[in-house]
This record gives sequence, structure tokens and C-alpha cells, in this order.
Amino acid sequence: MNGINKDVFIRKYVDAFGEKAELPIVFYYDDKPAGVNEKTGGCFFKCFDSVRNGRAISLSAETIGCGGGKLYTGFAPMPPHVPGFVSGKERYKASPDDVLEVIKRLDVQPQDGKFLNFVRIDKAEDFGKMEGLLFFATPDVLSGLAAWAFYDNNSDDAVSCLFGSGCSSVVAQAVRENRIGGRRTFIGLFDPSVRPHVGANELSFVIPASRFSEMYSTIDSCCLSGCNAWLKVKARING
Repeated sequence: MNGINKDVFIRKYVDAFGEKAELPIVFYYDDKPAGVNEKTGGCFFKCFDSVRNGRAISLSAETIGCGGGKLYTGFAPMPPHVPGFVSGKERYKASPDDVLEVIKRLDVQPQDGKFLNFVRIDKAEDFGKMEGLLFFATPDVLSGLAAWAFYDNNSDDAVSCLFGSGCSSVVAQAVRENRIGGRRTFIGLFDPSVRPHVGANELSFVIPASRFSEMYSTIDSCCLSGCNAWLKVKARING
């Protein structure tokens, strides 16, 4: 991602949202782990407190303990039990066929990189391999992120909310969008299964790398640059 300076963006982000807004997380595939690579049972979002506190984590086919997690990160094909489990056990879809339709549309591709690395942006080396930028956002922060995404994109799906697990809404959707050069951003973490592992007052907002290459230059020209309405929200974010 030529022309994007990590330190410049961090400064712009802090200027826009204030010192108390949590820094986003860069995620990317690589053959080298960026951080801790330990086996996780169940939902891998239980590990994200470490990343949010500045300690990188690296996921792989060997360490992700959830079949859905392996699927939506591109490390393994869909386990045969997933459609029936999502429909019959979790009751998130009316039928297994509905689950299969969603997964088919998502078109998750196998990944070449051995590790999926998550690194808080101030700890990341650069944006070179980035698939997406993940924000854990309160409603006030989310309003700013959405306003920023809407600023130069009139498409009805500029900010999208699609059905999916936590790992699907954060990783799979963003990776697919990035690989096709798309402009959508994604709100996620609505899945009840992931909710116990994130804050009660927060959702995710993901900017795929393909879209971030555009939004990087608009953060200081949209309403986040000091418009009166946003300044009131920013003041509340910062207590």
C-alpha cells in the first residue's frame, strides 16, 4: 500500500477520535508468526484482549480449535457438520441449506500464508501485507467510523452488515472484499456466540485494505476533522 504512512495515520486517527479511542488492529497472512501462537479452544476472540493491549497474536490451522474459525480464516474447508450445527443447534438459520447458501456467497478461498497475524497498529511494521483494519467500537466511535466511510462513497452498501460468525464478519468478509478491490466496510460481532468474548458496549468495524487505501486520505477532510456535531461526540468518547 504505497503512500500510506503508519505513524501519520495514527496521528490523524488520534486527532479525529481523541486519546481514549482504542487503536485499531492490523491483520494479515504471512509465513512468519508476528506474536504468540498458542492453541485456542472454542472461539478465538477470547484471545483478543492480548492484541488490544499491544501483544500480537498469530493464528494457524494448528492452533484454531473451532471448525468454523478454520473455515472463515481460509485454513481449512468447511467441516461437514457446520450447516446442521448452525441451523439445528445454534438456530441462527432456518435450515442447513440457508447456511450453505451464505457460505457459498462468501466464497472463502484457501490461504497460502501459514499464519494469520493480528497486531495493534502502533506495533505493526507497516501496511504492506494488510488484509484489513479492525476496530472494536462503542456506538459513538462507530458513528464516526461510519461517517468517515460514507463521506466519499454513495453506494448503499458502503457500510455493510452481513450475517456471519465473529470470524466471518471480521476476517472472511474483509479478505474477500480486499481481494476483489472492493469499497465496502463491515460492521460485525452480532453473532451471539462471540458476544461473551467482547465488550457489552462494542461491535467491530472492519476496513478492508482496498478501501483503506482511499479512506486514509479522507479522515482529515470529512466531519471528523472538527465539525461541531462530531466535536460533541468526540468529547463524550474522551470522557
